[in-house]
Amino acid sequence: MANLVTSFMLWLSMVFTMYNVKLMAYGSSSGESTRFYDFKVQTKTITKLCSSKDIVTINGMFPGPVVYAQEDDRIIVKVTNKTPFNVTIHWHGVRQKLSCWYDGPSFITQCPIQAGQSFTYNFTVVKQKGTFFWHAHVSWLRGTVYGAMIVYPKTMVPYPFKVPYQEHIIILGEYWLQDLQHIEKATIASGGAPPTADAYTINGHLGPNYNCSTNDIYQLDVIPGKTYLLRLINAGLNTENFFAIANHTLTIVEADAEYTKPFTTDTVMLGPGQTLNVLISADQPVGKYSMVAAPYKSGRFIQYQNISAIAYFNYIGAAPDSQYLPAKLPEPDDKLAVKTVMDGLRSLNQVNVFKEIDMSLFITIGLNVQKCHSKTPKQNCQATNNGVLAASMNNISFVHPNISILEAYYKKIKGSYTEDFPDVPPKFYDFVYGAPNNMTYDTQSLNGTRTKVLEYGSRVQIIMQNTGTVNTENHPIHFHGYSFYVVGYGTGNYNPLTAQFNLVDPPYMNTIGVPVGGWAVIRFVADNPGVWFMHCHIEIHQSWGLGMVFIVKNGKGKLESLPHPPSDLPRC
Repeated sequence: MANLVTSFMLWLSMVFTMYNVKLMAYGSSSGESTRFYDFKVQTKTITKLCSSKDIVTINGMFPGPVVYAQEDDRIIVKVTNKTPFNVTIHWHGVRQKLSCWYDGPSFITQCPIQAGQSFTYNFTVVKQKGTFFWHAHVSWLRGTVYGAMIVYPKTMVPYPFKVPYQEHIIILGEYWLQDLQHIEKATIASGGAPPTADAYTINGHLGPNYNCSTNDIYQLDVIPGKTYLLRLINAGLNTENFFAIANHTLTIVEADAEYTKPFTTDTVMLGPGQTLNVLISADQPVGKYSMVAAPYKSGRFIQYQNISAIAYFNYIGAAPDSQYLPAKLPEPDDKLAVKTVMDGLRSLNQVNVFKEIDMSLFITIGLNVQKCHSKTPKQNCQATNNGVLAASMNNISFVHPNISILEAYYKKIKGSYTEDFPDVPPKFYDFVYGAPNNMTYDTQSLNGTRTKVLEYGSRVQIIMQNTGTVNTENHPIHFHGYSFYVVGYGTGNYNPLTAQFNLVDPPYMNTIGVPVGGWAVIRFVADNPGVWFMHCHIEIHQSWGLGMVFIVKNGKGKLESLPHPPSDLPRC
């Protein structure tokens, strides 16, 4: 009788899941509705790894609530801060066409929402659909303040692949026993590297590998013979993750909320800030299979949590006490596995990227060791050679101002930023192989709040060059306000004479992993006026200064100009 009740409840839940998905994808909305959400920023006590702690959440949920919409819908989210911490919310991947004020990065487009205050985000997902996510953009609050955002195609507009039986969200994350703000402050104060995460998570669950986690497991129940769409999101702070399902292949059909040509692989890698949609068929013998999230150890000198997060891909009909089949992952530092997937990403249709370029930038990306100026170097200068770790673009470590750059730009307030971000690094050398042992180049970076101004409508190319000054590792670079074509990438130093570009069907992304000891080239048209942050989505790198800001000037007329700020914009 118990088994009958369980089976009925499982069937009922699947019916409701399918109804809700189909309602969102094919409902009566014209795709131009307004979706209202109420976000309460509040603390919640949770118990994991044999210990209880308070974390910051939205509406007491970890991960936070899912935001659903259709292409061209307006989304209105009132955020009320009921914690003592400053907070903002960034809508990751949303291009915020003419709505820069609602993008969310603190001190870039807005001042934080302070304790007891509220702010209403109001934007439209213009000509966008797919898997996005939202997260805090203040300090390290992103470690617990995040959730999925799913934008379905317009009514009666089908997917470019067979409709799956079900869709499921899979969010990868990290869990820390200590308070995240404390970790961030202590790390910056030390001048050294941060501690590793205490665990990895899948939809907020740790899996059976960790202490006191036997029942802390996410399980996806599937029907043999059915095909499922998994919406993968890496919301982690500092770790890039491999993801695989034992004995099953994954067919990528979307990357960063843009359709791709189908590409089948055993394993995918997602850096923080990246999303992938994959199709998976339940075509194996009935049983319990592991879904695994494990670190991609792209940095040679970096410590990683070595215990993987496990979830269950469980066939209905499998014995409840059956053992899960383990997934086989690449070696933790397998760069080829990452490159193979990147090689397979192509836009669904031919796009023919522009060939004439108005502005070309060459930006070096990497870590630095700044000189120690502390009177207590043992406490504050724990990097190599008794220095202080930093990170930079073109040797400029970005410093957040005390007011919003967007507000300062709009109101012509001088003194908080400059408009002299360099187009090229101060020196050219063997970026990948010439550091740090056999070069005379100083690893000291300059601190500054420098921006680069772009004319409206300009066609821009950015060459991003990874450097080995301190350590070569994969850097997931995220660009706010824009998606871009990844027209080329490779290993070693960028060479314009040998670099191969794809201008026919390159992937259209918002976060690109600049390869370990390599380079990537992106192109976009600067057609969205405002102030836009471009930064590494590894949180400690951002804290160290690995970012910069573009200012895109107004074009002609209202539809090419930054609108007035909202009346409830938070004050610093």
